[in-house]
Amino acid sequence: MADSIDYGNLMHTAMRGLIKKVLLDVKDQGLPGEHHFFITFDTTHPDVQIADWLRERYPAEMTVVVQHWFDNLDIRDDGFSITLNFGDAPEPLNIPFDALRTFVDPSVEFGLRFEADEDDEEEPALHSVDQEAPETEPAEIMLVDEEDAPKKDAEIVSLDAFRK
Repeated sequence: MADSIDYGNLMHTAMRGLIKKVLLDVKDQGLPGEHHFFITFDTTHPDVQIADWLRERYPAEMTVVVQHWFDNLDIRDDGFSITLNFGDAPEPLNIPFDALRTFVDPSVEFGLRFEADEDDEEEPALHSVDQEAPETEPAEIMLVDEEDAPKKDAEIVSLDAFRK
């Protein structure tokens, strides 16, 4: 028996399950209303499959937008694959859930951020979130100002801010 409960790992597993459920619903019913996703993932993860030119352009991480045009969305237990349009060139992507860094739906001011594993030598640089998040938090919820979402970065709010 373990000496302690690994709440951080349990929270990450639950968050990935939530993302999986959302993507399954999108696959079956499409994106409802104004919903769209900014998904940031680690391009160095060994199971990420992207075109060589994308890996060269984004050697550490990449943020994709799932909104108006996407195809071949397939969700598995360990991740998902999707075809997205890059300058009128459709490209297939295979993204394991373990490679996810952020998942944001600015239409409803919702977001999740996955902290880098403690074993990683350095935390990946995130383009769409604030770097000042405490390293001890295993997971955070991001709130996005809907009016400014395309123009400004997401704001990370620690869950501790809401505890009394």
